Amino acid sequence: MAGMAPPTRQDTRKFIENLTGTGKSIAVLTSGGDAQGMNAAVRAVVRMGIYVGAKVYFIHEGYQGMVDGGGNIKEATWESVSSMLQVGGTVIGSARCKEFRTHEGRLKAAHNLVQRGITNLCVIGGDGSLTGANLFREEWSGLLDELQQQGLIDEAAASSNSELHIVGMVGSIDNDFCGTDMTIGTDSALHRIIEVVDAIMTTAQSHQRTFVLEVMGRHCGYLALVSALACGADWVFIPEMPPEDGWEDNMCQKLSENRDYKKRLNIIIVAEGAIDSHNKSITADYIKDLVVRCLGFDTRVTILGHVQRGGTPSAFDRILASRMGVEAVLALLEASASTPACVVSLVGNQAVRLPLMECVQMTQEVQKAMDEKKFDEAVRLRGGSFENNLSTYRLLSYRKSDSEIPNSSFNVAVMNVGAPAAGMNAAVRSAVRVGITEGHKMFAVNDGFEGFYKGQIKEIKWGDVGGWTGQGGSLLGTKRTLPAKHLDKIAEQMRIHNINALLVIGGFEAFECLLQLYEARADYEEFCIPMCMLPATISNNVCGTDLSIGADTSLNAIVETCDRIKQSASGTKRRVFIIETMGGYCGYLASVGGLAAGADAVYIYEEPFDIRDLQSNVEHLTQKMKTSIQRGLVLRNESCNENFTTDFIYQLYSEEGRGVFDCRKNVLGHMQQGGAPSPFDRNFGTKIAAKAMQWITKTLKESYKGGKVFANSEDTACLLGMRRRAMVFQPVSQLRDETDFVHRIPKEQWWLKLRPLMKILAKYKTSYDVSDSGRLEHVSRVRPKAADAI
Repeated sequence: MAGMAPPTRQDTRKFIENLTGTGKSIAVLTSGGDAQGMNAAVRAVVRMGIYVGAKVYFIHEGYQGMVDGGGNIKEATWESVSSMLQVGGTVIGSARCKEFRTHEGRLKAAHNLVQRGITNLCVIGGDGSLTGANLFREEWSGLLDELQQQGLIDEAAASSNSELHIVGMVGSIDNDFCGTDMTIGTDSALHRIIEVVDAIMTTAQSHQRTFVLEVMGRHCGYLALVSALACGADWVFIPEMPPEDGWEDNMCQKLSENRDYKKRLNIIIVAEGAIDSHNKSITADYIKDLVVRCLGFDTRVTILGHVQRGGTPSAFDRILASRMGVEAVLALLEASASTPACVVSLVGNQAVRLPLMECVQMTQEVQKAMDEKKFDEAVRLRGGSFENNLSTYRLLSYRKSDSEIPNSSFNVAVMNVGAPAAGMNAAVRSAVRVGITEGHKMFAVNDGFEGFYKGQIKEIKWGDVGGWTGQGGSLLGTKRTLPAKHLDKIAEQMRIHNINALLVIGGFEAFECLLQLYEARADYEEFCIPMCMLPATISNNVCGTDLSIGADTSLNAIVETCDRIKQSASGTKRRVFIIETMGGYCGYLASVGGLAAGADAVYIYEEPFDIRDLQSNVEHLTQKMKTSIQRGLVLRNESCNENFTTDFIYQLYSEEGRGVFDCRKNVLGHMQQGGAPSPFDRNFGTKIAAKAMQWITKTLKESYKGGKVFANSEDTACLLGMRRRAMVFQPVSQLRDETDFVHRIPKEQWWLKLRPLMKILAKYKTSYDVSDSGRLEHVSRVRPKAADAI
């Protein structure tokens, strides 16, 4: 397929064409609490199932529908999941079912499935729903024997339905399931929380108020912890980290100190299951009364409640659910009597399959550890992602006194380079505060390297970056100027300010800048210092990382706009929208945005196309529009082809679709670059900047000899990126060969593997390399060090 990287193991390649679902029946149900993104998962299961030739059924109202049977179990069609991608909750319904917990209830459910020949179940829910599914599978042969004895099914039916295969996907806003970094719905719930926090901050600042926010999480503090990281909260209470005795005085002292540093508001976030070290509940009202009594601050309580479950799913949840839904069908096609029930999960940036009961058992062990007050063990069992969030929060939340800070005598400069990206400011704040905690003197460089050579460099302190996390754009100022023409002046400024290390946050220009400084080390000793780059660009076109700060915010802007544009045509005749996205020559925003928005076609530079492809796409869309489908969505990357412009594609579709649909076009432009950063970008920027500063501290100590810093090896000029499952420091000199400098993109891009998935969900026959799928892994008890997890 054009633009796809060649597989590494030629002889072990596995393609979707070799897997068939003919003769198989798959049923999909959502159970337990609803979560945004469940509909995207249902849509992916239905369309992938139909694509491989299987019959797919909806089971309405969860296990209750399976027990009741009748009209609750309906065959799904391609069109029946149209327009559900952007809908929150679950359109097939969910219910808590007491009857399924009884043997009689499961017997009824088995009878209803056998009547329809359903032997493959895809369950989307929490650990309770998945445990129930596993028990059902274990009892299956016994249930069939009973049904046969009762004369409800014959021997042929029992024989042809002898094996039940189960695959789970975790839909839970709490992110309380072990074995996956993110569950479906968690990112959307964080969006709801951060929207509220951002709104509250403006009113709190006006009146110098303290706000106590209660968020969901009866047994898991993930939502509270990550939202505290993402908004820079003063204090957070979570079940896994009960405060030590005397916390009341410590908290009040910290709130008072923050006010003394001219901070006009305080935010305290409480998980609904927060407890103290004696297992006594800590409530929002208790905290409010405490602050009013001890400090006299004007304090308000906001309980978010079911707002967190509502609203449209975020771009992240749509992509996650779509990837998991497709993977779930693949797992069902490959299941045998000997394979255990599995759950499809996300580790880093990779979809993996894990034995369902291993995950459930570890999830139960977390609760057991908390009941036994082994809180460190509970945090460890939650996994590397949770651990890393907690350690980063601890690093940033407490301002040490001067006597507690080690005196390193190193000066570290931090700067933004290239176009602004949402989340840059969160990264700068994190770097500055971690740097100060490590004992460094931090310097801010305004306006990129242009500001550097002009001497726009000044010391930046802890309080200077307060409230930066939620700000869009670049507060330091950023320019695209490269250093090559100004090396003498930059070296002079480094001498004047005695800069011992440099942290550059930016996009492709930042990568080029670091390369130029690295290559100039032979001529300028001033550049022989530790240098680190954090990728921050909406285009996600920097080599050495799967994701960049700012790309998630931009994807959400694209997806929200596509939703609105599609909705604008509701009630009118059939309509196709041609939408142009940014990204330079990199098709990431168009492709992944297309997957999240449910696009029918996406045109990008990395996958060359000609007039025949355009004609084929138009004909395909015309056929679809002759059914009950009313909307079409076509995305075009701004630089995909110099001749097939947005106007050309619009005119072509308008002409060829005449009489079937009409067309509209939209150029999204710089709205993709603006706005407040998404929770993911705030959190990602915060964590990678903290990790980068710790690397800078370590490298400074290693390269400090004879009273000065001297670092000229290639591993002292690095890019910190996310590669599949871990954060990796990579020398920029090694990344040079992996980069296409003419088109400013990496030579190999992981997301190209998602394009066939997008085409399959848009009803195209395509080749899809599924070599990465199919390996059942095991839940790791010895986690990577927290710093290495995402």
